[in-house]
Amino acid sequence: MPGRDDQRVDDVYEVDTRTRGGSRVSSQRQASDGHDHGTNADRGRGRGWRWRWVLAVIAILVVAWLAFMVWVPFHAWGNVQRINVSPVGTRPMASKGYDYLLVGSDSREGLTRAQQKQLSTGSTKVAQGTRTDSIILVHVPSDGGPAALISLPRDSYVPIPGHGHNKINAAYALGGPKLLVQTIEQVTDLRIDGYVEIGFGGFATVVDSLDGVDICVKRAMDDPKAGINLKAGCQTLNGPNALGYVRARYSDPLGDIGRVERQRQFLGAIMHKAASPSTVLIPWRYYRFATSAGAGLTVGDDTSLRDVTRVLMAMRSVSGGEGLSLTVPISNPALPTHVGSAVKWDSQKALELFTKIKNDEPLTVVPTGSAK
Repeated sequence: MPGRDDQRVDDVYEVDTRTRGGSRVSSQRQASDGHDHGTNADRGRGRGWRWRWVLAVIAILVVAWLAFMVWVPFHAWGNVQRINVSPVGTRPMASKGYDYLLVGSDSREGLTRAQQKQLSTGSTKVAQGTRTDSIILVHVPSDGGPAALISLPRDSYVPIPGHGHNKINAAYALGGPKLLVQTIEQVTDLRIDGYVEIGFGGFATVVDSLDGVDICVKRAMDDPKAGINLKAGCQTLNGPNALGYVRARYSDPLGDIGRVERQRQFLGAIMHKAASPSTVLIPWRYYRFATSAGAGLTVGDDTSLRDVTRVLMAMRSVSGGEGLSLTVPISNPALPTHVGSAVKWDSQKALELFTKIKNDEPLTVVPTGSAK
């Protein structure tokens, strides 16, 4: 029957419409709603890969930075000069802690005439021989307690083995670092575990590598011999001015005692600047400081990088108020002697101080008679 045929045709068309046409409608609706789900998935995967790439780059940079931070000190250590400072003969027994000698010498080695003039050091003809401008005993307790920096004034009147009594800095002039170490071990009964020295040029270069160091000058200082004319107050000192600041004594009413106080103050300021984020987090400044320090240092041939690190960390902790900074107890800062006015230690109080250090006893207060 025609009706049935028509119905059969309609049924076939209807099925065809649902299967094919319906599919087309679905696709059209999917496209018309503005969301191409297949394309979004691809985009999601693309963004994921980009984030992974960014994180990988960041991780590589962090690892490279950490490797750089570790490599730089070892690289700088390779430029350090080494000398034999171990005295001959009988030496004191080692103490329980670590005792180091930090020396600032007036060595002009390697300085040109222009640099000698800029730093106001005088020429090698005017200042013959080499002496010590600063002598600091650095004590680091074995238990990690507060460290101590003890200045030994360069004019201290002490016995020098084989040369009678003289100012302590004469030991360096007469027999170099080896005789200086022997002299200090004899008068303190402390065995020196390591020796660190920096000269005029090295000191100024280290300061300039940090773009200057901030320091508060207590009083105006006009000292032509040290090459400075500084106003009182807080300021940033460059290399030449910094060197003059730690060397000056004729413009300081306290003379040598005032100078050793300024030396410890400035060493603390250097370490504060060196350990600041502005130095550590800036690769070229960190590298410049480390390499300048390495090139300017002279150490004992038995002094290790770990020893030098202990000295630097002690300076840093003391500058942060976590340790003691003092001068050996003194009874007479102007003792008349055959070598001129000298500094006489308070023998009893100095002995008590050095005994505490030898026994690694905590140093919590500045001993009586010691200048801070």
